[in-house]
Amino acid sequence: MPLVRIDIPQNWPETRIAALADAVHDALVETVDVPATDRFQIITEHAPGRLIMDRTYFGVDRTAQALVVTVTFRRGRSEEKKRALYAALARRAADIGIRPEDVMVVLQENAPVDWSFGAGIAQMAPAAVLA
Repeated sequence: MPLVRIDIPQNWPETRIAALADAVHDALVETVDVPATDRFQIITEHAPGRLIMDRTYFGVDRTAQALVVTVTFRRGRSEEKKRALYAALARRAADIGIRPEDVMVVLQENAPVDWSFGAGIAQMAPAAVLA
């Protein structure tokens, strides 16, 4: 179960935002075993000066259209799968007209007990952890 946050510059057309959201979800399904129905995304637009990213960090040439995709999910995916995710996100971004260089990805891992889908319980945690 990933929770995806997508931080983008302000004033993108709704069609571009929807295409990016779909691209991110499709890349997760394709590479890191996320079920197609497991989609939780928060998209935040930022005014100029509120999404600050170094334009050349690690030798990557970013533009003012750079964005950040942060994925929080349970630990356990291999380095190979994570690298495949980065590549799939870059490829799918390019497919919808977003420069791959403008896509920064951050993965955050946690444990099953770190999730509650409502009702005040940790649905994914083993009973022993909850006791």
